[in-house]
Amino acid sequence: MPYFDYNATTPLRAEAREAWVRASAEAWENPSSPHRAGTRVKVRFQAVRERLAALAEIDAERLVFTRGATESLDLALAVAVARLGVGEMIAVSPTEHPAAIEAARRHGGERLRWLPVTPAGVVTPAAVEAALVEGARVVVVMAANNETGIIQPWAEIAARVRAARGSYVCDATQWLGKLPAAGLGAVDWVAAAAHKLGGPKGVGVLVRPGGVVDFPIHAGTADFPGVAALAAAWVAAETGEVWQETERLRWRAEFERELATVVPGVRVMGEGAERLWNTVTAVMPVGESHRWVARLDRRECAVGSGAACATGKAGGSSGLRAVGLSEDELKRVLRFSAGWATTREDWAKLAAALAATLVEVTPAAGVVTN
Repeated sequence: MPYFDYNATTPLRAEAREAWVRASAEAWENPSSPHRAGTRVKVRFQAVRERLAALAEIDAERLVFTRGATESLDLALAVAVARLGVGEMIAVSPTEHPAAIEAARRHGGERLRWLPVTPAGVVTPAAVEAALVEGARVVVVMAANNETGIIQPWAEIAARVRAARGSYVCDATQWLGKLPAAGLGAVDWVAAAAHKLGGPKGVGVLVRPGGVVDFPIHAGTADFPGVAALAAAWVAAETGEVWQETERLRWRAEFERELATVVPGVRVMGEGAERLWNTVTAVMPVGESHRWVARLDRRECAVGSGAACATGKAGGSSGLRAVGLSEDELKRVLRFSAGWATTREDWAKLAAALAATLVEVTPAAGVVTN
């Protein structure tokens, strides 16, 4: 069954599963315990931290492990906003994941300002520069959008924020495992989740600025098996897959051309802008999202109706609304997100399934459907 909902979650990689089982058998003790067994786990913990730090080109002490990207973002914003001076603001992209927006509202309050975005959903370096001039000292812009796949100019944004002595919080959840992590060390705060790149659920990573010591880490026994599995998944992606983007971009382009042919009137979000190789979000010309999803599922194609976090919530996606979608269009959104295991044939099968489904969701003349 072709699975096209990888941006929601990914299957556990074999490397991650093996690492978890091995760590659970060999290093199950508490790394905080003072005895030799606990110390051995602590040493292994540090070895994993150093290996991942090398991938991101950062100092190992900057790397913190959490329970997920939501917790990572909340921790980052709690600390960053607490350091704001009088009159200083937090500037946030309106297309961020709800976890980032909710944390920004909670910690930023009246200091929050929205950054303008292009029709494709891109935050330009110039827009960030303008916000910095107006007093923003915390900037929140993700690396790649979870709904549309739009890639933000995060390296340029990091340089602008650093020059202004500000703090940049970047959600890299959709970036890691799909594109190289090298360069992310230039960002002050980076958040990600293991289950988006083939690791286990309930494990996250946070890169913090060097020298930050007043950091509120949650209490409890450190999950070394979970961290070992995260590391195995991340290393597997970095060493064997992230450099294979070109071919996947070609497959995505082929699918989009076929989609436009078999579903006349479809609109691809962010078309023409730089996007992740795996993501296509489309506004269908007819039929509400839930009808498409159910019928595609019967044809053995698993797809999403936009971001999983927004599915079923009142009001739909605030991120897609921010780039101009009407309330009616929001009801007709589908997201197709592939993984490294997705083949060219899977994309072709999805296009064929969409063509067949179009007939079923198109109302007969004079008939109104919901």
